[in-house]
Amino acid sequence: MYYYKEIIVNNRAKQFANKKNFDAQHDCHQNDKGTNKNEKKAFEWYLKSAERWNSNAQYNLGYCHQYAKGTNKDIKKAIKWYLKSAEEGNSDAQVSLGECYYYGKGTNKNEKKAFEWYLKSAERGNSNAQYNLGYCYQYGKGINKNKKKVFKFYLKSAEGGNTEAQFSLGYCYEYSIGTNKNKEKAIKWYSESAKEGNSDSEYYLRNYYYYGRRINKVFKWHLNFARKRHYYHYL
Repeated sequence: MYYYKEIIVNNRAKQFANKKNFDAQHDCHQNDKGTNKNEKKAFEWYLKSAERWNSNAQYNLGYCHQYAKGTNKDIKKAIKWYLKSAEEGNSDAQVSLGECYYYGKGTNKNEKKAFEWYLKSAERGNSNAQYNLGYCYQYGKGINKNKKKVFKFYLKSAEGGNTEAQFSLGYCYEYSIGTNKNKEKAIKWYSESAKEGNSDSEYYLRNYYYYGRRINKVFKWHLNFARKRHYYHYL
């Protein structure tokens, strides 16, 4: 979920809130700055700000409706606010709206519309949308398959720190999807993803090191993989 950058902390933030600064008000209540965390109050201030066409507040309001934060769950209202925010160019709202269309949440499933919103968001540099675009191009979701674009968008997303994209990029290098096969680069991106706890990357690295007979590395990745699943009896 998008959170506002800190406007000012503790008592100063409360002073801004008391002067009808809506950004400061929902920032205080949502993130426990100078006040007790109160999702209901945060929702109320998101609503006030959203009604004044603040696209970030509109996105947050959609999130609150989708995940029942400070209000009852209502996916149709979530879509309503995601759409308002997305049309104002908010990339988080655009990718969230795309996911609603992709999974058919609160609306008819529509992979083509999902792709269109992912693209708008990706063009604004949203790494989650870039990963989703890579996935769409890889599996033909809302668009024709295109291996070159699979690689292009996984790379953009991976460089932005998306761990799923880092794993997928490693996979592209391993199996020459949209690029030349390159074992070293595959290992590099699997490693980047594994550092952040991606279990798929840990599994692939474990296999690499096992078949390369690098026993110390094998044990390390087996141990990390097992710890995440409590599979100690396999070691």
